[in-house]
Amino acid sequence: MKITDLRIRAFDFSHEPAFDPTWQPAATSAHRIAIVEIDTDEGITGIGSGGVLMSYANAARLFLVGQDPLAIERIFPTIRNIAYFVGRIWAIEVALWDIVGKAAGQPLYRLLGGARDRLRTYASTGELRPAERRVEDVQRLRQEGFPAVKLRFHSPQPKDDLPTLAAVRRAVGDGMDIMVDANQAWTYPGDVVEHRWDLRTAIYMARAMEEHGVYWLEEPLYAYAYDELASLRREVNLRIAGGELNRGLEEFQVYMEKGCFDVYQPDATFAGGITTARKVAAMAEARGLMFSPHTWTNGIGLMANAHLAAAVPNCPFIEFPYDPPAWTPEARDFLLAEPIRIDKEGYLRLPDKPGLGIELDPEKMKKYEAEL
Repeated sequence: MKITDLRIRAFDFSHEPAFDPTWQPAATSAHRIAIVEIDTDEGITGIGSGGVLMSYANAARLFLVGQDPLAIERIFPTIRNIAYFVGRIWAIEVALWDIVGKAAGQPLYRLLGGARDRLRTYASTGELRPAERRVEDVQRLRQEGFPAVKLRFHSPQPKDDLPTLAAVRRAVGDGMDIMVDANQAWTYPGDVVEHRWDLRTAIYMARAMEEHGVYWLEEPLYAYAYDELASLRREVNLRIAGGELNRGLEEFQVYMEKGCFDVYQPDATFAGGITTARKVAAMAEARGLMFSPHTWTNGIGLMANAHLAAAVPNCPFIEFPYDPPAWTPEARDFLLAEPIRIDKEGYLRLPDKPGLGIELDPEKMKKYEAEL
């Protein structure tokens, strides 16, 4: 089998109300995604999305056309080198894995290991909201079947977020696990943040969260504050999570050598593809640590990470981006024939179709396609 072509297309979707996530400097009603399609001489087309993938089709096509799409480890250094110079194009690697599954006639999670065919989910919220409203949100999420929820902490005064956590815990009792994401690891382009957490703040906040049984605290410090992250983990009695956007095995090796995290979260569409993320999962497993990938891109990126998570034995939850009314499956998965949803028991069930098992809607693609 040989690669015959590679295309990247952009799609724009507008939604109301606007979405105001903690990691962006401003609210937005515009949702843009890019999809890569890789054709082969055997009539199989692989698709990928997520991460950063817009104007680099020509560079990727130059090096990948004529290659065997099943030889991913052989192709991997080429994609890594392109990503190093022009951006995170790991959706291309996801599309190659989609081809592997389609060629084998098997869903990808089975080919990667097949540890399970369903994943416990946590509803991953994105916005800061008043405590009363967030309690109402979480109670509704519980009724919908979610066994866990992730809250965002990002107020200028960190302590101001603690009452929301306390109110949610009172409302759900022991009936839900609660994660907290501080979004301190990265600064979004254009965002000048004056209230970044330091080690003392992170320790104070983590100890306060211990009282409410927080399952994990995510991204409490800058991503490359290796020693501070390790110190925080030693000082507190709750799990520390991170690593969603790091580049390459080398950075994860430093995390593990220094003992920075309990939960490793590389997003396959940002952090080196499925190839890298599955190796991080194995490195974590060897140390008795958890693996739970970041999934906040779109339905294709969510499903790519879900296949990987279902393949390995050390994934307790999969992130399910969901914060209505602005962020819903319909908005997140606007190009899919059917939005991805959980079942009544709070599980995301992996599709039985080959590859990623994703079905794009041609009419929606025609409606929302935009200029690159």
